Amino acid sequence: MPAGSRRCAAAAARVISLAARTAAFAAFALVSLPSLAHDYTLGTLKIDRLYARPTPPGARTGGVYLTIRNAGQARDQLVAAKSAAAQSVEIHSMQMQGNLMKMRAVRALDIPAGGEVTLGSGGYHVMLVGLSHPLAVGDEVPVTLTFAKAGSIDVLATVEPVQSADGHKH
Repeated sequence: MPAGSRRCAAAAARVISLAARTAAFAAFALVSLPSLAHDYTLGTLKIDRLYARPTPPGARTGGVYLTIRNAGQARDQLVAAKSAAAQSVEIHSMQMQGNLMKMRAVRALDIPAGGEVTLGSGGYHVMLVGLSHPLAVGDEVPVTLTFAKAGSIDVLATVEPVQSADGHKH
């Protein structure tokens, strides 16, 4: 193959390789957007991994789950939450007492300096009481979180399907 043809072939291969990498990056970015869209920052607090679970028809309560990281030098507290999706919103803890799971409203949830608190199924969570309608997969639940020091922030929790231990979504 003449030298000019080899150079053209090499240049064409580089263009194709660049186009393939660009397309792969664009596809990755599009797949990643939903998770990036639900990361929030309020002062030294980062709020992410927001989700809710679908509720059956007629259900009057639902839960919102999230992670709060405090990069600051001082502790803060989650002191309140509200949502247009429910008549009231409470911060709850869940604990096993004997053979019973006890759920209780808490006045505030400490977010330690330099620490992280995960509100998840079976532990602390944001309880939506008096839902205006059932939560369906794909819905977004607006929630306003209020912190003692950082103030308030509006966030969205996406309703995600329940995933079983074997990895199947229900």
